[in-house]
Amino acid sequence: MTSPRWSQRPPGANWGDFGPDDQLGRLNLITPERRRAAGAEMREGMAFCLSLPLDVPRAVLNPRRFPPVLSFSMRGEDPAFNYPMDKVNPGQTDIVCDDRVTMSLQYSTQWDALCHIGCQHDAFGDGIFRATYYNGFRACEEVRGPYDYLNNRAPVAGPYGAQALGIERMAEAAVQGRGVMIDLHAHTGLARVPVGYDRLMRILDTDRVAVEPGDILCFRTGFDRALLAHHADAAYPFDQHLCAGLDGTDEKLLAWIDGCGAAALVSDNEAVELLPDASFTAPHGTRIPLHNLCLFKLGMPLGEMFLLSDLADWLRANRRFRFLFTAPPLRLPGAAGSPVTGVGTV
Repeated sequence: MTSPRWSQRPPGANWGDFGPDDQLGRLNLITPERRRAAGAEMREGMAFCLSLPLDVPRAVLNPRRFPPVLSFSMRGEDPAFNYPMDKVNPGQTDIVCDDRVTMSLQYSTQWDALCHIGCQHDAFGDGIFRATYYNGFRACEEVRGPYDYLNNRAPVAGPYGAQALGIERMAEAAVQGRGVMIDLHAHTGLARVPVGYDRLMRILDTDRVAVEPGDILCFRTGFDRALLAHHADAAYPFDQHLCAGLDGTDEKLLAWIDGCGAAALVSDNEAVELLPDASFTAPHGTRIPLHNLCLFKLGMPLGEMFLLSDLADWLRANRRFRFLFTAPPLRLPGAAGSPVTGVGTV
């Protein structure tokens, strides 16, 4: 199997399996049949918010990402908040509030688009390693920034942004399917515990959790409640490293993620996988092996810092683990990530 963009795909990649120009990856596995199965999980009619407030976390997890700064739209020299319309149309009694926001798109509860993480890949077997993203889409061509860093910071003409694999593709797919809650916190507590294949299989077996193709796997670690507690009280002790997470260095775990047929992975921690220190590099050259597998090789979106604990507690108390998961991102063309307001319905 080849494509105009590649003649050899990375080992273990599914490039081309959903078509030569596919930009959805494993979300293609959420078929109408799988959505009907997800809808059948709605028995009580209860809905849980799966998103943190957009200004959480208070703690600095990533110094390159900034919280929202809310300001007012302007009408001339006047802030358009509690603005009386009779200033422009005498006799009208309407009052209007209009505002705007500046923020990092991946600050709080978020989706990573498939263009968020790429890799240097020899796509044509010619010994030239090009900056490449899922399904062979390339930097400076379909995913455009101001510079070509692999060629001595050569300038790249605009327009900039993801002309392929942008977050709007996920929004157009209306991310909705059957969520499967995997409650790591119930087994590990709020501690830095790398969850590899063997530990995960024991958890699934103990909690009688089954995973089927097209499911959206949600990993609860308790990190969400720690963030909320610190946000409410800055004196609350908080350590961003004290939570469980998937062990991306475990090759058996990576093989299971590939083979289980899940459409997406979601967690309440900051990266789904536990982030190693800066000196770590996996044998295949990546510091973030689970991101590399999911976003680059499989086209499997990653959701981070979701609010999962309230729903997880309810599911455990009611001896359930499945629910209807609804969480489309913003339909913002060209973006590499997006905040999201998710809903879990039981």
